[in-house]
Amino acid sequence: MKWRKSLYDIIEVADEQNTLSKLYDWMMMIVIVVSIIPLAVRNANELTQMLDFVTVIIFIIDYILRLLTADLKLKKGKKSFAEYPFTPMAVIDLVSILPSVTLLNSSLKLLRLFRLFRTFRVFRVFKVIRYSKSINIIINVFKKQREALLVVGGLAIGYIVISALIMFNVESATFPSFFDAVYWATVSLTTVGYGDIYAVSTIGKVITMLSSVFGIAIVALPAGIVTAGYMEEINKDESL
Repeated sequence: MKWRKSLYDIIEVADEQNTLSKLYDWMMMIVIVVSIIPLAVRNANELTQMLDFVTVIIFIIDYILRLLTADLKLKKGKKSFAEYPFTPMAVIDLVSILPSVTLLNSSLKLLRLFRLFRTFRVFRVFKVIRYSKSINIIINVFKKQREALLVVGGLAIGYIVISALIMFNVESATFPSFFDAVYWATVSLTTVGYGDIYAVSTIGKVITMLSSVFGIAIVALPAGIVTAGYMEEINKDESL
């Protein structure tokens, strides 16, 4: 049906020619930001309850519209309507909606249990991924550069484990458990340096210096890979 195709064009990420789609994306991003406000307030009041009620209604409508056009997105015919609720973004949509829905029905004893999951409303932040073209570009960069990033990640994990093992055996008094040594190695690798656990012996200090120096290089690698991939995607998009 033509109306479903027009609807799909609006609710999907906007292109430069579709003004309604761009307006819809901006509206949804504003709604997402507003929906987070109640989470920043410890004691709920009428205003925060109203904000949560209005935003969750909009999210429900958005979810229904996306479900109605699932076949246009997944392109699997009627099977798309059954598969869509299990796609990553649809799961995020549902998880961000359910806590508010169950809180609205908190008079039922069974549904009161779902109060424990009200924190899941924070997942609404991830809905921004759908409406931001830049974030989608970054996701594509991670997908294309995943092999290089996995290698760097493996290198970082290996270095953390080796550094932790060395420090755990060199300074047994300072690091009572291997987890403490891993924590120290991670902090040193990222050059954060909280200072709550640190080496006291000369050998330990030398290892710390080496760890910090190598940490700068290892941390810089993924940043360079992502930046290069992002610029490549930007240039490719501009050339189209």
